Amino acid sequence: MTEMFEHLAMGFGVAFSYQNLLYALVGCLLGTLIGVLPGLGPVPTIAMLLPITYGLEPVSALIMLAGIFYGAQYGGSTTAILVNLPGESSSVVTVIDGHQMARRGRAGPALAAAGIGSFVAGCLGTLVLAAFAVPLAEVAFLFGPAEYFSLMVLGLVGAVVLASGSLLKAFAMTVLGLLLGMVGTDIHSGVVRFAFGVPELMDGLGFVVIAMGVFGYAEIVANLGKPADTRQIVTARPKDLLPTREDARRMTPAILRGSVIGSVLGILPGGGALLSSFAAYTLEKKTRLQAGEVPFGQGNIRGVAAPEAANNASSQTSFIPLLTLGIPPNAVMALMVGAMTIHNIQPGPEVMNTNPQLFWGLIASMWIGNAMLIVLNLPLIGIWIRLLTVPYRWLFPSIVLFCAVGVYTTNNNVFDIWMVGLFGLVGYLFHKLDMEPAPLLLGFILGPMMEENLRRALLLARGDWMVLLERKISAGLLMAALLLLLMVLLPTLRRTREQAFVQE
Repeated sequence: MTEMFEHLAMGFGVAFSYQNLLYALVGCLLGTLIGVLPGLGPVPTIAMLLPITYGLEPVSALIMLAGIFYGAQYGGSTTAILVNLPGESSSVVTVIDGHQMARRGRAGPALAAAGIGSFVAGCLGTLVLAAFAVPLAEVAFLFGPAEYFSLMVLGLVGAVVLASGSLLKAFAMTVLGLLLGMVGTDIHSGVVRFAFGVPELMDGLGFVVIAMGVFGYAEIVANLGKPADTRQIVTARPKDLLPTREDARRMTPAILRGSVIGSVLGILPGGGALLSSFAAYTLEKKTRLQAGEVPFGQGNIRGVAAPEAANNASSQTSFIPLLTLGIPPNAVMALMVGAMTIHNIQPGPEVMNTNPQLFWGLIASMWIGNAMLIVLNLPLIGIWIRLLTVPYRWLFPSIVLFCAVGVYTTNNNVFDIWMVGLFGLVGYLFHKLDMEPAPLLLGFILGPMMEENLRRALLLARGDWMVLLERKISAGLLMAALLLLLMVLLPTLRRTREQAFVQE
């Protein structure tokens, strides 16, 4: 415990530098802005800003990108409450009770509940990250190629099982991601795979291209397909921002429950903010209503505080597998792998030893960032309301332009702009078919890593596949993946999983 506090003291020393405070502020502001704007989430925004981080110090770059991530979770709730439209996928649940509170003239307490819940959960999630980082990093040193391969198999199975919607669709998206990851030249044999004679594909598909296409462009097209009159905007500036004493009494235990759920589910591959918010809301609905409390779906403050706490806690703890094992649990963390690679930093247990300033500086910056969010955003509510009244047909051209510029500057290649347009159409098709694109992105980033570790393990074992079962940790991870698949196929658990994603 003493060692952890010493590390955190060093981290706060790094995070409190003038430069890093500035980048944390920029990240939080940008994150809130993209969370407020429907159709532009943290994945395409971080992808767009990756080229900018070339010229930054590694710590400053990661602090800014992390600020964008958890800032977007906060901003999404503002749109959900005021416009009845989630700016972020994790804010889908906040719409249910948050907008009803706004229509009753209680937009202020709803926004405050979301802000306070996010701050408390963010602090608790960061504490969990700081507490578990060192022990998990020590465990990671026991991992060899076979263990890493098995861990990635478990991660992909978790992404399928915990993805919203159909299991079959999630499985298909994961396999498609693995296939897309194989495009390009095989580093071991030098053979070009799945390039179909296109020279630009010999180096493989760009991660930024796929991320921006299936998340950014596809979401823009989907939003343009919705009638403008479906956006019920509450334009009046809230008068009473603070919740009443009764509100505080009801939402405090809900925030704590949501924080615990989010902290646990954020660590799991494929769990993330969306599942955490659904799970927290489902738990609150199963909790008995108190005397005089508004029913869920009609403006219950617990229905805002719990899911917002859950999605923010999960956004903090999702850094645990990235920083300690080098495995991204969700699409945003996969982009963070790209950001670390740009700066020649290999994600994994070695980061803590080789670059402790980066590791602990990033953790400390999350506390500072969460404090910035709650101080900044409550006074800025009036600005966000005015921004939301701008017609979407005026906003989307600038979003498309910035995405195109971001894709081009990654490789200075016009071919990438055509490819992001193609993946935008593919992503829109996924949207119409109700297929969650996150498993595709995880399959794409983990596929080459799985192949490399499997080949390395077989090379060391002279081609003996039993090495995956002879090594205890590897066998345990594969067994856990198999049990997870078998459990989710049981009728009772399957129904529970489906009910967790039901909106009322």
